[in-house]
Amino acid sequence: MRGVIRVLLAEDQSMVREALAALLGLEDEIEVVAQVARGDEVVDAARAHRPDVALLDIEMPGMSGIEAAAALHRAAPGIRIVILTTFGRPGYLRRAMESGADAFLVKDAPAAQLADAIRRVLRGERVIDPTLAAAALVDGASPLTAREREVLHASADGSTNAELARALHLSPGTVRNYLSTAIQKTAARNRAEAVRIAREKGWL
Repeated sequence: MRGVIRVLLAEDQSMVREALAALLGLEDEIEVVAQVARGDEVVDAARAHRPDVALLDIEMPGMSGIEAAAALHRAAPGIRIVILTTFGRPGYLRRAMESGADAFLVKDAPAAQLADAIRRVLRGERVIDPTLAAAALVDGASPLTAREREVLHASADGSTNAELARALHLSPGTVRNYLSTAIQKTAARNRAEAVRIAREKGWL
C-alpha cells in the first residue's frame, strides 16, 4: 500500500499557491513537499525533493508550465505531472499532453477533484477535464508548425521583421513567409490578430 504522496507545487501567484497547498494538506495521504513560483525552478526542485507528482500552473515566469512539464518529463520521467490552469483552452490541452502531462484540470475544479486526480495519475491513469477534452476534439490540432508558432510568438511584442530575423537567426524573407502563413492559417487579417487568435486557441 502506498504511503504519503509527495507533491511539488509550481504556481507564480503566492495566494493561489498557498491556498492549493493548504487544501491539499487537508488530505491525509498528500503532502506538499516543495513550492516554486517559476517554471524554470521545477526541475531543480524535483531533483531536490523527489516528489511523486508535480502540479504545474501554465502561466509562470521563466518557463511556462507546458515547457516545464516537458523538461521535467525528460529529467525525471517517473514523476507524474498534473497541469492546472485558469485558461480552459483546447490548444493548451493538446500541448500539455504532448509535453508528457498525465492530467489537465482547470483551477475552478473542486479541491476533491484535484486530490482525486493526483491519486489517479499515480495509478497510471490520465485525467482530463471532460469539457476541455470535448472542445479539443471539436477544434482539432493546431495548424501552426513549430517554426510558425515560434515566429508568431516572437512577433507578439511588435518587433519588425528585421528585428525578428536577427533574434531568430533567419532571413527577413523567411520571417515574412512564416508570418504570412500563420496569418493565413489563423484566418486573421494581420499579425496582431493572428497572435490574439492563436493565444485564445491555446496554440501559443
